[in-house]
Amino acid sequence: MRILFISRSTLFTNTGGDTVQIIKTAEYLRTSGVSVDIRLTNEKIDYRGYDLIHFFNIIRPADILQHIIDSGKPYVVSTIFVDYSEYEKKVRRGFAKIIFSFLSADQIEYFKAIARSIKNNEKIISRKYIWWGQRKTIKYILSNAACLLPNSENEYKRLLQRYGIPQKYKVIPNAIDENVFVNTGHAQVRQDDLIICVARIEGLKNQLNLIKAMNGSRFNVCIVGAHSTNQYKYYEECKRIAHDNIKFTGPLEREELIKYYSLAKVHILPSWFETTGLSSLEAAAMGCNIVITDKGDTREYFEDMAWYCDPQSPDSISSAIEKAAASPANEELIKKIFNHYTWKIAAKKTAVAYEEIVKRSS
Repeated sequence: MRILFISRSTLFTNTGGDTVQIIKTAEYLRTSGVSVDIRLTNEKIDYRGYDLIHFFNIIRPADILQHIIDSGKPYVVSTIFVDYSEYEKKVRRGFAKIIFSFLSADQIEYFKAIARSIKNNEKIISRKYIWWGQRKTIKYILSNAACLLPNSENEYKRLLQRYGIPQKYKVIPNAIDENVFVNTGHAQVRQDDLIICVARIEGLKNQLNLIKAMNGSRFNVCIVGAHSTNQYKYYEECKRIAHDNIKFTGPLEREELIKYYSLAKVHILPSWFETTGLSSLEAAAMGCNIVITDKGDTREYFEDMAWYCDPQSPDSISSAIEKAAASPANEELIKKIFNHYTWKIAAKKTAVAYEEIVKRSS
């Protein structure tokens, strides 16, 4: 099989969880004999020779629509259905917050797509998207997909509730690289006062409230990651209010990241929304206790084996961290991750979905 991955134009310049998902899925598909090419939505693409197109990020339908029309190929969508609306209405500042307070979630995303095309030169290649808008375009993509590939059952339920389009789907979990993120038995050298947060620094990931919760506390907090290219002011504010017990490491090479996962007692991701939280899976696999947002699909992955926090409340964040720091590592969560949430497993499930579609299409 020859599969074409198509994703957002900023996939490699403003990296995120979808970047890891795409790279790792392609890597493990290739080891099983599936040919995969990764292309960006703003590229001119020759679709000939591909059996199937695999798109990512349903909330960016402007990146998908024209390729569907031009290619005429069957396609699947890794929906990665993040809901930014609560963050946009409660946290976003300035003129945008005023506008977003009156708009629906789909209208907000449409506004943002237009803004990206003007401000960041992320060209909207489909005129139909301009006419149809966010909601109608997403419904078209969902209706005509050969299969949807959400990261969880709950993600599919949210999609169905929002758009009312029943569709064939197969859950493909988010995952870890089992050859990299392994608990090597260094739990005895963990620093009980070390808390890490591995994520792109931006409003959605909510490092600002984490800092407010931890400023001057007994914990040393390492915030690991680069700032979002569009949110430098947010990053500057995080640094401005941070006390001496808060450290910004910037992005880390893999070996350094593994060292932090091995040393930290707790990993926290207090986001305004997460479909999963890849760094939380990685940290948990290496023996960190997990504090994570209660917004999104996180409970399907972590069940009662993590501590949940309300991203709006620094007190909730602080309380969850205290409880996680006082508890031993959860061996059941570690087993669950290695039994169900590896990129090897995710790639196998993805290949099965491809095979079923190609067989139906032939």
